[in-house]
Amino acid sequence: MASKAVGGVRLDGLAAFAAKAVVYVIIDTPKGSRNKFKYDEELGLFKLSGVLPAGAVFPFDFGFVPATVGGDGDALDVLVLMDEPAFVGCLVEVRLIGVIEAEQTEDEETTRNDRLIGVADQAKDHKGIRRLGQLNDHLVAEIEHFFVSYNEMKEKVFKPLGRHGPKRAQALVKEGVREFKKQRDKRKRGNKK
Repeated sequence: MASKAVGGVRLDGLAAFAAKAVVYVIIDTPKGSRNKFKYDEELGLFKLSGVLPAGAVFPFDFGFVPATVGGDGDALDVLVLMDEPAFVGCLVEVRLIGVIEAEQTEDEETTRNDRLIGVADQAKDHKGIRRLGQLNDHLVAEIEHFFVSYNEMKEKVFKPLGRHGPKRAQALVKEGVREFKKQRDKRKRGNKK
C-alpha cells in the first residue's frame, strides 16, 4: 500500500476520526454522478474507474475513511447524506448513523465489503438523523438495491448481511484503523530489512 496524498496532503497521515463520533471522509464520487472515481495511490490522483449505464447514478455522495483498511483490503466505504453534492477529493466531516454489513463475491472469492452510512456534520436536511433506523426503511432498501445492482454490472455479487446502528459503524472504523496501523507497521519493518 503506497502513501496516499491529495494536493500534497498525505491521506495516510490524516486521522480517521475528526471527533469522538465524527469521521473524516474523502469523497470520490459525488451524488448524481454516472462516473465512478477511485483514488489511485500510485499517481496520487483520482481517476475514472467506471461509468454507470444511462439512467443510473450514485444516490448520495460516496467516499472513504482515510487511514483505514476494511475486509476487502481497501479503505472503508461511506455513503454520505448531504444537502448538495460535494466534489471529488472533498474532505467532509461525517457523523456515522449506521452500516449495511455485506459480503462481496468476485471470481469465487468472497470478502467483507461493508457500507458505512453517514450524515455530513454540516448538513441541514438530515441534521436530526442520528441512527440508520431513523431513515425511511424504503430508502435504506433502495440504497442496498443500488449496491446490489452496481456490483452486478461489474460481475460481482453484493449480499447485504444486516443493518446496524452508529455504535457498530464506529466499531468498524476503529477495527479499520487498527488494521491500517498493523499493515503500515508491517511495511515499515519490511523496509528496514
